[in-house]
Formats: sequence, C-alpha cells, structure tokens
Amino acid sequence: MSGKNSRTVGNSIEETRQYHNRYFRAINSPIRRKILKAIKDGSETIDDLKVRTGLDVDALNWHLSILEHGFCVEKERRDGKPVYKLTKEGKVVDYLEK
Repeated sequence: MSGKNSRTVGNSIEETRQYHNRYFRAINSPIRRKILKAIKDGSETIDDLKVRTGLDVDALNWHLSILEHGFCVEKERRDGKPVYKLTKEGKVVDYLEK
C-alpha cells in the first residue's frame, strides 16, 4: 500500500506508529478476523453479522468499533441502518491464516 492511498500512514513516524498499532490491534483478534471474513462474504448489517458470527449485538458493536478505529471497516447508513464495508486495509483478511 502506498502511503498516499493508505489511512495507516500518518504525517510523522509517531503518527504512523499509532495508526499501525490501531490497525494491528484490529486484525489481531480471531473474532475480528471472522467478522472481516463475514463482511467480505456479503454480510453488511448487524443482523447479517449476528447470524454469520454467532455474536450478540453488544459484542459485535464493540468489535466493529475496534475494526472501524483500526481502519478495517467503514460504517455507512442505508435506509437509516448502519451497513459495514471493508476498506482497502480490511481486505487483508484474504491473506490472514484461517
């Protein structure tokens, strides 16, 4: 990923280090990797993700907030409901072990 297109590259070394820490925290959890895979496979809403992952809504919201803070997902609104999409950084899920 070039720095120009990556959200994990900051304006300084320290800022980039902080971004990388957030990113690595997000992808370091097997549960969050499972959520990323579910989103990649087409699950976009909390209800979809709940069915695909078996997690309750509170746990999903907590993990999704970490993934969003770690640049892996973006939250949009569709018909007043949150919908989650993988970012370029979130597509790393294709390269992580299963």
